[in-house]
Amino acid sequence: MVDNSFVVKLRSMTGAGIVDCKKVLEETGGDVEKAVDLLRQRGELKAAKAGSRATKSGLVHAYIHGQGGIGAMVEVLCETDFVARNADFQEFVHELAMQVAANNPLYISPEDIPAEVLEKEKEFYLADVEGKPAEIAAKIIEGKLQKYYSEVCLLKQQFIKDEDLTIEELLKNKIAVIGENIQIKRFVRYALGGKTSGCDLEK
Repeated sequence: MVDNSFVVKLRSMTGAGIVDCKKVLEETGGDVEKAVDLLRQRGELKAAKAGSRATKSGLVHAYIHGQGGIGAMVEVLCETDFVARNADFQEFVHELAMQVAANNPLYISPEDIPAEVLEKEKEFYLADVEGKPAEIAAKIIEGKLQKYYSEVCLLKQQFIKDEDLTIEELLKNKIAVIGENIQIKRFVRYALGGKTSGCDLEK
């Protein structure tokens, strides 16, 4: 018999359903860390299977922070109207809008970064590794790029509510739990008196 407190803890860590949490805890003998890994592996598989399915429904959601100084709007797609009305899906979209408002990403994923922007960024790093052996230089540059992605790409950012999760991992968890393909289509962020930033996959 699995301790209910472990089920609650695992659910809060992963966002997975209660039944799935109980099942993996039974399989791992109550080891929460192993259960997290198992759920994430299964989430990866489910996300990969769902990834090719068409997303024709979804939700546009706006979030205004505090007294109105910062606002964010996101468009997130799913496969059916049923899921678009689902509380878990709507909560996920709201959390994404909060993430955009808080962390000001510029792109959805590294693939969305324009080549010229990436090349300029790499130029900065090359100056830092001048004179170092090629293999070490390559590792340093790759590490700096990963850090850059985690700052400017929504999917690579740490989730503001749980820094053990990236938004990409959170998305895969939601796909696994909800059972439909989910796509973050675009977002925009407004700051009072500041620049507007955002990413639109159709551009």
